[in-house]
Amino acid sequence: MKQRLDIRPLRPVDIAHVTAWARAEGFAPGQGDVAIYRHTDRQGLWLGWLGEEPIGCIAGVRYNCAYGFIGLFLVRPAWRGQGYGLQLWRHAMHHLADVPCIGLEAATDRIADYAGWGFHAASPTSRWSLLSAGQPKPSARWRQGTGAALALVGADAVHDAAVVAYDARHAPSPRPHFLRDWLHHPAGTVRALIDGQGCCHGFGRIRPCLLPTSEGWRVGPLIADTPALAEGLLRGLLLEHPGQVLIDAPQVNAAAAQLLAGLGFDRVGQTLRMYRGPSPQLPLEEVFGLACLELG
Repeated sequence: MKQRLDIRPLRPVDIAHVTAWARAEGFAPGQGDVAIYRHTDRQGLWLGWLGEEPIGCIAGVRYNCAYGFIGLFLVRPAWRGQGYGLQLWRHAMHHLADVPCIGLEAATDRIADYAGWGFHAASPTSRWSLLSAGQPKPSARWRQGTGAALALVGADAVHDAAVVAYDARHAPSPRPHFLRDWLHHPAGTVRALIDGQGCCHGFGRIRPCLLPTSEGWRVGPLIADTPALAEGLLRGLLLEHPGQVLIDAPQVNAAAAQLLAGLGFDRVGQTLRMYRGPSPQLPLEEVFGLACLELG
């Protein structure tokens, strides 16, 4: 007889389990990511337990009353095909039942499953990879195409409100709680482009991540007014970060593909952004990298 799955909220002590599972699945979790997911919605991350053994997890994070996101959904290999994943899925969907729009990133082999739950395709996402030397060739192109003098600064030199306001125009929902944790986590580096009035024209973050067999870096988000500004940001983020670098970019932004290929990145994978409910209308031509596939 199949054991009953006990679904419990994620505790801080459980983060190591989830991070290890995500790494084994090739999710490449960033340092501190799972703790930030938990802090964004303390009721929105769960582990499934068989007795005292954790066997799977899911996130159903509610940004606000209008938008939620499902991610970090996995069952350990030995317990797949027994309905435990469906129980975790239903639990997350119940948590977000009153949210008008829910987003997720679907692996190719799961698209039909999610479509059966009312999710529809929005835009493909490409994963790009670069073996970086940590010293990209200098470029002044990022100053072209703008009449404003922009400063490339770190997170400690810019008001959070400017970045939060800029991000809110490019994400399905404002996410100040998540973003402040994301920008000020001690792991990694943040760069922003700020004009003389303190307004943001682009920002990005690079952080350490755990690849299946090594350590590397993930860039995200990477958002900018123009491709030239995005290039300046990305060059600044790659500086002094040698090793394998991953970035997840919306395919509909053709300029992102051109930029990444021009810097030596290779396309190594694809997922599909899907929504249940109305698709947010976003300026994806200014989004060159998502924050993370697990939270959008």
